[in-house]
Amino acid sequence: MTRKLFGTDGVRGTANTAPMTAEIALRLGLAAGKYFQRKSALPRVVIGKDTRLSGYMLENALTAGLTSMGMNVLLLGPVPTPAVGFLTRSMRADLGVMISASHNPHQDNGIKFFGPDGFKLSDAAEAEIEALLDTDIPLADPAEIGRAKRIEDGRGRYQEYAKTTFPQGLRLDGLKVVIDCANGAAYRAAPEVLWELGADVIPVGTSPNGKNINLRCGSTHPEAAAEAVVAHGADVGITLDGDADRVMILDQHGRVADGDQIMALLAARWAEDGRLKGGALVATVMSNLGLERFLQSRGLRLERTPVGDRYVVERMREGGFNLGGEQSGHIVMTDHTTTGDGLVAGLQFLAEMARSGKPASDLTHSFETVPQMLKNVRYTAGREPLKAEAVQSVIARAEARLQGHGRLLIRKSGTEPLIRVMAEAEDPALLSDVVDSIVQAVENAA
Repeated sequence: MTRKLFGTDGVRGTANTAPMTAEIALRLGLAAGKYFQRKSALPRVVIGKDTRLSGYMLENALTAGLTSMGMNVLLLGPVPTPAVGFLTRSMRADLGVMISASHNPHQDNGIKFFGPDGFKLSDAAEAEIEALLDTDIPLADPAEIGRAKRIEDGRGRYQEYAKTTFPQGLRLDGLKVVIDCANGAAYRAAPEVLWELGADVIPVGTSPNGKNINLRCGSTHPEAAAEAVVAHGADVGITLDGDADRVMILDQHGRVADGDQIMALLAARWAEDGRLKGGALVATVMSNLGLERFLQSRGLRLERTPVGDRYVVERMREGGFNLGGEQSGHIVMTDHTTTGDGLVAGLQFLAEMARSGKPASDLTHSFETVPQMLKNVRYTAGREPLKAEAVQSVIARAEARLQGHGRLLIRKSGTEPLIRVMAEAEDPALLSDVVDSIVQAVENAA
């Protein structure tokens, strides 16, 4: 069974344009309600969202669909995506829903589903829900229509749990921390957790207005946080994205460390402590070759998966691994979380700073990266530029040139109409020439 509506991270698109319309959200609520119905008790679902203006519309439509199927809906309001995963399991819900387009601009939105175990649904489960959309779904009897109510303590529950992941006996007293929340879902949770653990907190991106999420701030635009780090003489900066499931770390000079460097630090530390299960880190095909070499030098393995933190989590669960993530900043620690959690990952980095007494600059550069270049080419929806004969010919020549000198990865984004062209090579000139030639060919075809 194939999926057309669901991408690598739920359903996503421009608000008020298919598939992100109230009508489709209502149908998704009906289909998800049908899929998760129980006969033993009245089913329960929790719904969280980020700070996008369109979140209100989609929240109401999903609620209508779910309650009409007999599900009780608990509305969490703005909370991070990992909070929905945590609360779904903690509150014994049958289903968790997060309304967010993550790092995308405010005009986009998305819908992600979590199962009762707090993990994102599998491809097969999403395909079954999608198949239900085109069927006649019987509604609940009038006496069995579900109720909806707002839950005021959902964010607080998550914050208290996040603090438990910070090692006992350690504090952040004396550390000046810039936290950039991207005007998104963690705009209250992240600064409060850091302050309660003792940090001197400098907040950035904590004034959402429905339209400024990820706007020149957050993990995809760390310049604002870097300026704040330097201006305030901070020890470290933490930048989250709109739904706070990814993170980038900035050292005291404002230099950015991506997910690969964070994972390298944690993997090495956990291995020293005997905590790294399976002697491996799980990451995607996008992670730098330098990370793989770093792990091999320590007798550890890098297990690669397709792009998407859900595929990282699936491999971690299959292999019994407890650390994984993406170069983009999704860090998954299944000892603590069921999905990427930018705040909890940031806390693990701060814990290492507190434990070691080392400056952030010493901890954000575990390995030398192999030169890597990534360029995106936007294309018109419905077109297939990668199938063009001219594009395939250029890609074949590029692969031949990189043979034994690097690697090439070309893929369609699962969340936007983009072709991502990524290559790695020790020779920067070769790297640039290969990527530019492919980008040009794709642009011509697109």
